[in-house]
Amino acid sequence: MEFLRPATWDEALAAMADHPGALPISGGTDVMVELNFDLRRTSAILDLNRITELGRWSSDGASVRLGAAVPYARIIDELSGPLPGLALASRTVGSPQIRNRGSVGGNLGAASPAGDAHPALLAAGRGVRVEAHSVRGVRLIPIDEFYVGVKRHCLAPDELIRAVRIPVADGPQQFSKVGTRNAMVIAVCAFGLALHPKDRTVGTGIGSAAPTPRRASDAEAYLAGELAWESGDPPAPRVVRRFGELVAAAADPIDDVRGTAAYRRHALAVLARRTLTWCWNDYRPGRAA
Repeated sequence: MEFLRPATWDEALAAMADHPGALPISGGTDVMVELNFDLRRTSAILDLNRITELGRWSSDGASVRLGAAVPYARIIDELSGPLPGLALASRTVGSPQIRNRGSVGGNLGAASPAGDAHPALLAAGRGVRVEAHSVRGVRLIPIDEFYVGVKRHCLAPDELIRAVRIPVADGPQQFSKVGTRNAMVIAVCAFGLALHPKDRTVGTGIGSAAPTPRRASDAEAYLAGELAWESGDPPAPRVVRRFGELVAAAADPIDDVRGTAAYRRHALAVLARRTLTWCWNDYRPGRAA
């Protein structure tokens, strides 16, 4: 196995071009587990830790360009305002040690349906783009097109994730998940919700309840048409209940050691109802005109 340690981004792209399919590593919170348990084998490891720009973020006021290696701990501390859903999801990731090393770029690279960042990214809006680079150029991949199968993404063998571009929240966002214990746990299921008052739309994200992270598109359309955006009146119980039903219907879960498919659907309906209540309570006091 070759160990590659580029000092610059251009060197990293050149290394990927020479070693397509090399395994990138930065925080290593997923990669090292798979290697140590012989769940994954590779001909080359690409260590990205010397490339400091991957650990930076910037904002133009409308969106945040989040470097692939910005750790969850910094998202919590520095981006809870512009990216509240992602910051909430980051709080549920692993232990303090993992939150100091793990990153959204690593979550995307692993593409696990149970990754905590995915529901928040999906809910944040259809403007979320994954910035994929290679020696051939740059692609901005819509988040909806990024996931293609269980732990599979659409990156080419010579591409690396440099950043994720995420619209700044224009309304309340929430994230919630169910696990077999209160901390350091892989989600049994997870749900992200975002209200977008500017265009009166709703964003959702389902995690750990389908082969890939996914939206509940029918639930989004239904809720957007039922919310009292102008008056701020709370949604009727029938609306809240139907929203939960549509979210559960959008899932495609399995039975496994962490939970049954039936339980996952039930839990998602509960999470959908709760996050809707939380989001709407946050929206009403400062609702947009």
